[in-house]
Amino acid sequence: MTELSAGRMPDALQTAVRIALPILLALLVGAMLLIAFGKDPVAYYGYVVKRGLLSPTGIQASVTRMAPLLLIAAGLIVAFRAGLWNLGVDGQFLLAAVCVAALAPKLVAFAPPLIVAAVSFVVAMAVGAAWSVIPAFLKARHGINEIISTLMMSFLGVSFANVLIKIPFNDPTTTVPQTATLPVDERLFRLGDTTIHWGVPLAVIVVIATHFFMERTALGLKLQIVGTNPSTAAHSGLDVKRLTFVAFALSAGLAGLAGAVDVLGVHGTIRSDWNPAYGILVIPLVFLARFNGFAVIAFVFFFAVLMIGGESAARRLGVPSFFVLVLVALLMLFFAVIEFLDHARRKRAGA
Repeated sequence: MTELSAGRMPDALQTAVRIALPILLALLVGAMLLIAFGKDPVAYYGYVVKRGLLSPTGIQASVTRMAPLLLIAAGLIVAFRAGLWNLGVDGQFLLAAVCVAALAPKLVAFAPPLIVAAVSFVVAMAVGAAWSVIPAFLKARHGINEIISTLMMSFLGVSFANVLIKIPFNDPTTTVPQTATLPVDERLFRLGDTTIHWGVPLAVIVVIATHFFMERTALGLKLQIVGTNPSTAAHSGLDVKRLTFVAFALSAGLAGLAGAVDVLGVHGTIRSDWNPAYGILVIPLVFLARFNGFAVIAFVFFFAVLMIGGESAARRLGVPSFFVLVLVALLMLFFAVIEFLDHARRKRAGA
C-alpha cells in the first residue's frame, strides 16, 4: 500500500488528499455560487483571510472562537469513537451555558474568579452530563437509536434554556430577557495584552488529553471496543451498558464545559433565543480529522478563521452571514463523496 512502485500513493499522501480535496472542492463550488449571485469570490475569500487571519484583532477573535468549538469536538471524539451519535450537544451546551450565566454573577460576590470558574466548570459539566442520561438510558437499556433521542433532547434543552432565561434567571434590571451580566474583570483573564482568554489553552489541553485518553488508557480502549463491536465487547466481559452511560456522560459533560467557557470567557450573559448551534458545525470537522485530537485543532482553527472572516466579508459585500454554513454543508457533502469513492476503491482492490 505504501510503495510507490506499486502505483499507489503513500498512506500519508492519501490521507492528505482525503482531507484537502473536500476543502478545495467546497471553496471552489462556494466561489461558483458567489459568482452566480453577482458577488466577487476573490474579494469574499480575501476578506475572510484578511479579517480572520491577518488582522491582529481578527486572529485574536478567531483563536478565541476556538475554545467552545474545541471542547465540543473533544466530546464528539469520545462519543463517535465509542460508536455513539451524540447529536444533542447543542442542547447540552446551551443549557449548561445558561446555568453558568445565572450562577457566576452570584458567586463573584463572595468568591475569587478562579473559584467561580472552577465551580462553574463543574456545574456546567454536571448539567451537560445530566441532559444525556435519558438518551443513554434508552440506548443502554432498550437499544433505542440515540440519533433520535439526542436530537429530541437537544430541542428540549434549547427550549428549556429559553424558559429559564425568561422566567427564573431573567435579570429584572434589563429591558430584554437575559441573565445577569458578569462584570468584565470577573471573567476568565486574558493572555497578555490580547483578547484571548485562558479558556483557549485549556480547551487545547482538553482536546489533546481526550486524544490520549481514548488512545492510551484502559477505559478509552474499552469505549472504542464497544464502539467497534458491541457484541464482541459483551462476550469479552465488558459492561456495555455502563460504558454507554460513561461515554454519554463524558461527551455531554465536555459540551457543557464548552458552554461555561464561552460564557465566562466572552459573553458574560445570555439573551433569550441565542443559540450558536456550534455542535452541528463541529461534526464535519471531527469527521474530517478522523477523530484525531491533533487534527481537530487544525480544522477548528481553519473553521474559526472562516467564521470570523466570513462575518466581516458578509457585511462588506452584502453576502448573507449564513453563507459560511453553506460552505460547511458543501464540505460535509464532498467529504462523504470522497469517503465513498475511497471505500469503493479499497473494496475493488481487495476483491
